[in-house]
Parts: sequence; structure tokens; C-alpha cells
Amino acid sequence: MLPEVLDGAAVGIFGILLSAAFCPIRWTGKKRWALAGCTAGLLALQGMFYFGASPTAAKYLYPFITHLPLYVVLVLLSGQKVWPLVAVLTAYLCCQVRRWAALAVALFFPQHPLVQPVAELLFTLPLLLLFIRFLAPSMRQLSRYPASVQCQFGIVPLVSYLFDYITHVYTSLLSEANPAAVEFMFFVCCAAFLCSILRASRVERQRIQMEQLQTSLNLQVTQAMREIEALRLSQQRASTYRHDLRHHMQFLAGCIENGRTEQALGYIRSVCSEIEAGKVTAYCENEAANLIFSAFADRAAKAGVQFTVQAGISQALPVSESDLCVLLSNALENALHAAVRCREAGQGAFIETTGHEKGKKLFLQITNSCLPDVQFREGVPVTDRTGHGLGVRSICAISERYGGLTSFAAKDGQFTLRVML
Repeated sequence: MLPEVLDGAAVGIFGILLSAAFCPIRWTGKKRWALAGCTAGLLALQGMFYFGASPTAAKYLYPFITHLPLYVVLVLLSGQKVWPLVAVLTAYLCCQVRRWAALAVALFFPQHPLVQPVAELLFTLPLLLLFIRFLAPSMRQLSRYPASVQCQFGIVPLVSYLFDYITHVYTSLLSEANPAAVEFMFFVCCAAFLCSILRASRVERQRIQMEQLQTSLNLQVTQAMREIEALRLSQQRASTYRHDLRHHMQFLAGCIENGRTEQALGYIRSVCSEIEAGKVTAYCENEAANLIFSAFADRAAKAGVQFTVQAGISQALPVSESDLCVLLSNALENALHAAVRCREAGQGAFIETTGHEKGKKLFLQITNSCLPDVQFREGVPVTDRTGHGLGVRSICAISERYGGLTSFAAKDGQFTLRVML
């Protein structure tokens, strides 16, 4: 009788304190006193049923005289409705750890029936402190998730709770080795494992999408900064030309007055060349594509890479302007990087871009010089260098988004990317 009473009190205190620790409660003096009063009241209620009615009645009514009132108290203390239920169910599941640990100890002393209840009492405080120290902070963090996610975390504790009461408390299905009862928790573990795989896969896909989005945004910001810098330089040149226009006119007037016509014409040609150098080259009708091509043409020229474009890309496209910029920027960035490596190796370096539209579809092909160390995996170029490879994934993601096709090929020192959108 005494070991059973002590065990019941220990389990009650263990479950109440752990349930409260799992809830995101802002503890004040009043709330601590409320929890202490709740603990004392629930223990007294258990004692009334245990001694006033019968131990069996107290066991059968335990969910109604302990768990349900505890849930109500935690709802009032935390201000949440779903998570206190998850906390109570999880704390009940943690109580099983106490029992399993005691059973493991009892295996070594099969002739002593008091070993298990004594071990359960001895394990109570260490396990409670361990769970409060290491598990409770993570549980409180999970309480910030939406209610739908909280319910997902509560499925396994709820199933375990119902299984224990149905097969162990209210019936003897488990002790009678009923096949369905014996196999049920194995089924639950298997189902939970499969669901965790599906959820992990969905989270990984979301992570990859966010990574691609971040890469796209970074590229757009980088390209925007380059365009702003190009516009700033163009404005500076225009301001300089306006300021120097009077001096140009005076010089030309002097040349003409003195009969130096050829010198005046040469001077005019040099000024026109400087003005043309500051303009964005019109490779096609699409302004966004022109800005991308012009920016990479300047970078290629500075790197000593031959850069040619033959593109018939109109302003109205089946692809958004932002996706077009990201696709071209990624493709040309990779091409320029490979061409620069070829030039550093003493080989020819070039980038050739062609594009046209046909039947409301956009076709792009970018060919560049490359070294023979290009590696492919399932038809897609891969690299083990940190921070590289995101561009290829972004290109494939954009193509997939529009139901297009993407192909990569490397042959005879040339790398070719083909995209159909």
C-alpha cells in the first residue's frame, strides 16, 4: 500500500511540474502559488478517490480528476488552448520513461518485487530535473508554432496516451497479448517515421526554394547596383560634356577659322566615340536583356574575353522581366567565370549568346570556352566548391517554373547551355 501511494504522489508531482514547464507561462508570484495550489488540490482529489472509493476507481477516473483539471489550469496560466493539451500528453509520455528505467533495473533483481517501485521513486527527481533542463526549453519554443503544427506534435503523445489507457487501464488487451494491441505501437512508430520523412522532404524543398529565391534576389540587387553605377557614370560623362561643350565649340571654331578641317573632323570623331562608349548597346528590343548584355560585355572586355550577342528578344515575353534577368545573369556569370579560367590557362576565351522567339517560346543558347574538368551529375554540371552551383539550380528552377527545358553540354573545350521557355 505505502509504495503504491508514494508512487502515485511522485507521478502526480512529476507530471504536473513537467506539464507546467512545457508551457510558455510568464511566471509571477501569483502564478507560482496557483500552480502550488493546483498541485496540492489534485493530489488531495486523487487521495479522496483512492481512499474514499477504491484504488481501481481512482485509476479509472485519473484522466478526469487529474489531467483534465490540470489542462484547464494550464490554459488559464498560459493563455493558450492547444499547447497545454500537448504539454500534458507529452508529460504523460515522459512518465513512461520513468517506468521503463525502473523496469530495466528490475530485470537484474527478479526475486525482489520492491525493486521496481523503489527504482521509480529514485528516478523521479533526476528525470524531472533532466527534462526541465534540456527538454522544456525546446517544448516552449515549439509552442510558438501555429496551432496546426502544434497538433502534429501532439499526435504521437495522444496515440500513446489512448493506447495505454485502452489496453492497460480500462482493458487487459496488452497483458493478454492481443495481436492488435501488441502490434499497434509498432504501427504507430512506423507511421510516425514515414510522416516525418514526408515532412522533412517538404521542409527541404521549401528550404531549397527559399535558397533559390535568396540567390535570385541577391543577383537582382547586384545587377541593380551595377546598372545604378553605370547610370551614375553616364550622368557624370553627360555633365562633363555639357560643361566642356563651350570649350569644344571654341576649339572647333579655331580649327575651321585656320583651315584645319581634318583636325576638326578627327576631334569630332573622338568626342562621338566617347559619347557612344557610355551608351547601352542595343543588342535586342528587350531593355532588361540589353542592360544585362551590356554589363557583361564590359566585364568581359576588361577580362580579355571575346563577347558576342545575336539575340532577337522582344519586349513582350512569356517570362517575367525579373526571371529573365536572373536567368541571363546566372548563365553569363558562369560563362564568364569559365572563360576567365581558360584565359588564365593560356587558352582562347569567348562567350557567344544567341536568342530568338518562335511560337510564343523563348530560345536561348550560351556557348563559352571551358577547361576539360567540367563534371556532370544526371546531366547537370556540379561543383564541390563552397558558394558555387546555385546559379545552375536557379536556371533549372526558372525553366521548370515555366514548363521549359534546359540542357547542358561540354565538348571540345566548349560549354553550351540551351534553355527553352
